[in-house]
Amino acid sequence: MPPQKKTLAFSSRCAGVTVPELEQSKAAVLSTLASAHSRRSYKHAIERFIDWYCSEPRLSFNKTVVTRYRIHLEDKLLAPGTINVRLAAVRRLAYEAADTGLLSFDLAAGIRRVKGARKLGMRLGNWLTVDEARSLWQLPNHAHREG
Repeated sequence: MPPQKKTLAFSSRCAGVTVPELEQSKAAVLSTLASAHSRRSYKHAIERFIDWYCSEPRLSFNKTVVTRYRIHLEDKLLAPGTINVRLAAVRRLAYEAADTGLLSFDLAAGIRRVKGARKLGMRLGNWLTVDEARSLWQLPNHAHREG
């Protein structure tokens, strides 16, 4: 029997998982987020991942592909915090896909183990507690003295 020819229609299918399936998983992720800001951030991150994922043929949605995506983000010189937020969204996407049977739980667990970008350095300065910030807020503003 001759080997089957692989075809890929980018309008409806990315290697392994279809775009409608990814969109379904994206909608499920977004529906679990209470904050409008988180929904907006995750939506953007997931859409950027789907664009990248579909930009060239991939074998499947797995740990190796997500690691390559992290490297892609690092090559774009994005801040570690930005990279880690985007990876968090992709991890949630993987778990939603696994919950609906689109992805195996083993693959989702592998994706979860993808390391985030390392944050180099440390925060400097004196950080105020909530009480200190409140008391500072209550101080009179001497810069606007009359007279």
